[in-house]
Amino acid sequence: MISLWIAQASAAADTSGTGGGQGWLLDPELVDPGYSQTIAGGGIQTAFPPPPPPPPPTPEWMRSLFDTIGRFFEWSAPAAKPLMWIAVAALILFLLYHFVPAFARWVDKLRSGRKAGDADAAGHAGQAEAGAARALLAEADALAAEGRFAEAVHLLLYRSVEDIDGRRPGLVKPAMTSRDLAEAEGLPSVARGAFSRIARTVEISLFGGRSIDTAAWQQCRAAYAELTVAKNWARA
Repeated sequence: MISLWIAQASAAADTSGTGGGQGWLLDPELVDPGYSQTIAGGGIQTAFPPPPPPPPPTPEWMRSLFDTIGRFFEWSAPAAKPLMWIAVAALILFLLYHFVPAFARWVDKLRSGRKAGDADAAGHAGQAEAGAARALLAEADALAAEGRFAEAVHLLLYRSVEDIDGRRPGLVKPAMTSRDLAEAEGLPSVARGAFSRIARTVEISLFGGRSIDTAAWQQCRAAYAELTVAKNWARA
């Protein structure tokens, strides 16, 4: 638009015979129309746009959150350096284990030795438990050899309750009857069946007035032997 206006003004100046003078630049008849056309075109900015609206204020909960995070980092700053060194050490050990075969073999040897020690400890505990069960059966067998079958079965019942309490702490409660214990939910099915046979024999002897004979004694002895097997305490 400005170029068109300048061209028109130049042509007018040439035809006016001013001899190439620049007086046309001061002629309102030539300047005003071109200026008006240029402004009306809207291609020239004549004023500054309004400033953008200010951002909304930060919510109070967000300021509180940022303050809490900042205080946490200030509190944990003294521990950042030790944690960094721990992370570096862990990374070094990881790289050594995966890229240095000798170090990996040494670590695996330590782990296998620890597992073997745990297995030995568990084996010793199992042997001690089996030894206690054999001693009890020997005592009960001695009573049965004298014909004191009721006392022998009572001994198995008492020891069975102790075994249940040891293997399932909290399952045996005060004033709990043998029948209640046999129906407890925390008792595995195999152990429940073995204990129920012993408890039922004692119950028949005490409240049913029936004497315990050799056959009943052998059944109770076999039931207690089942009760002492560790795998029979697996959840059914």
